Amino acid sequence: MPKPTKGARLGGGPAHERLMLANLAAALFTHKSIKTTETKAKRLRPVAERLITFAKRGDLHARRRALAQIGDKTVVHELFTQIAPLVAERDGGYTRITKLGYRKGDNASMVQIELVLEPVTPKAKKTKPAAAAPVEETPAEETPAEETAAEETTEAPAEETTAAEAPAEETAAEAPAEEAK
Repeated sequence: MPKPTKGARLGGGPAHERLMLANLAAALFTHKSIKTTETKAKRLRPVAERLITFAKRGDLHARRRALAQIGDKTVVHELFTQIAPLVAERDGGYTRITKLGYRKGDNASMVQIELVLEPVTPKAKKTKPAAAAPVEETPAEETPAEETAAEETTEAPAEETTAAEAPAEETAAEAPAEEAK
């Protein structure tokens, strides 16, 4: 059994609320910005953003789902052809709610809900210094081990060490280099 949403139904039953939100969404897509009460705008935001997500998908099933909710072909066509390409790069947050003050008659909090159609500026990805440091240290550790092995082999004949000591030094230098790989 579906659990009903919490809170008031905006002055009516659930069917009335569904129709009212569909009409508000249609007006929002038509005019790109509407002025309404804060409660209605907060209830409208998830409905409008879901419809925009359908429009971004752009397939026939998404169009039919949007048409089932809104019911007006011209609004759905405008949503899919004009609004969806403008928000194609945006990952969410398609609407903006701005408070306007209070209505004079009943002191209700009024807001303006509008579509965010500005182009998205991608943020530069920050690399973590802790993650980058081990990657850089791995080649640096291999290089000194190889250099020390090469230096020891070149220095061994110059110092005239015994033949038994030279292979022992080379194997000791090569063992850490193999472990680092």
